[in-house]
Amino acid sequence: MFENLCTLPLSSELFTQALHPKEPILAVGLSGGHVQSFRLPPVAGASSDDDDEDGDGDTSVLSTGTSTIDTAWRTRRHKGSCRTLAYSNDGEVLYSAGTDGILKAASSSTGQVVSKIIVPFDPSGSADPPTLLHALSPQTLLLATDSAALHLFDLRAPSTLSTKPSQTHHPHEDYISSLTPLPPTEASTSGFSKQWVTTGGTTLAVTDLRRGVLVKSENQEEELLSSVFVGGLPSKPGRSKGEKVLVGSSNGVLTLWERGVWDDQDERIYVDVGRGGGESLDSLAVMPEGVGDGGKNVVVGVGDGTIRIVQLGPNKVVGEALRHDEVESVVGLGFDVGGRLISGGGSIVKVWQEKMTLDDDDEEDDSDDEETSVKKRALDGSDSDDGDGAGAEDSSDEEEGRKRKKKRRKGKGKHTGNGILGFKGLE
Repeated sequence: MFENLCTLPLSSELFTQALHPKEPILAVGLSGGHVQSFRLPPVAGASSDDDDEDGDGDTSVLSTGTSTIDTAWRTRRHKGSCRTLAYSNDGEVLYSAGTDGILKAASSSTGQVVSKIIVPFDPSGSADPPTLLHALSPQTLLLATDSAALHLFDLRAPSTLSTKPSQTHHPHEDYISSLTPLPPTEASTSGFSKQWVTTGGTTLAVTDLRRGVLVKSENQEEELLSSVFVGGLPSKPGRSKGEKVLVGSSNGVLTLWERGVWDDQDERIYVDVGRGGGESLDSLAVMPEGVGDGGKNVVVGVGDGTIRIVQLGPNKVVGEALRHDEVESVVGLGFDVGGRLISGGGSIVKVWQEKMTLDDDDEEDDSDDEETSVKKRALDGSDSDDGDGAGAEDSSDEEEGRKRKKKRRKGKGKHTGNGILGFKGLE
């Protein structure tokens, strides 16, 4: 169903990735604390409206047989690993948080930091490294931490107010491994989500923006690692509204949860089966409309470095597994605005496109069967945070990345930072 378009080598281990909501732009957070923004190849057959001094911006990447991924900017954003990234709803702001205990907001186009705050400490007064970021709306930013805290920041608050979160919840006893917003109901006037599902340890929970934690599932007796919402499934009167949350586990099983019935799972799909349990399902992404066979499909990043495609309805794995890496887990999955699959894990990112049929042509060189090499053009002098630039990696954080369990990805940095500003002017 997919073929590898190009492979992007990274300078250190990938901890997190985020895709721009409106443009073909990928941001990555690395074990050495760097954050890097890449402009992906133009979508096949599409023309570029961007500044293109070379005049080749509207050339199809398929027709040339080569691809170029340009570095828009790169910086040593955190003194420690960069744990998590998230774009604002409009894509103008890129949020990042690292083991240095600092949450930063930067211009997504330039990488220039516009505001930063300290991540709240844990109950013992120690640094509480972040695990997840999510921009729920233009007004609300969610931040999860190792101590299982879930902080809500009001982006409308002026910088003169306290930088403490407006709310803090503890939906799980273990750290929050995934966060999936639930689409707003038809009665919503804002059009933004006000409820979200989280997984942590062996439980699933639902939290409401106004009412806090609403419900927590039974102990599933398996670690829950990833989640995604899927709507538009066939409805069954009295049984299903056609809306489910899919959850990836540590033993190769994908569980399906009916929206509104959160006490326990109602279906199971065996994605990877092995002695003593299958490989962990570390990342999930819903295949967009217009991509694939037209049905409801979910792409699964597996702990053995493969990517599987699950067809909902029949609830089965279809096609051959894609190979992202021979060893490292696929920790990041997503589709860009052009419908291309972006996978990340280890020290590489791969861009995948739908396979061309025989009717699509044409006489490609044999080398097209191999991964296309990637040319990178890095910008000089783009390190906006630290004077030490984007050179040497922090060896201690590299070692941290190698030692972590792939399925949990929990660094133990205990550094603290000196950021004190709120999110000034971000709405």
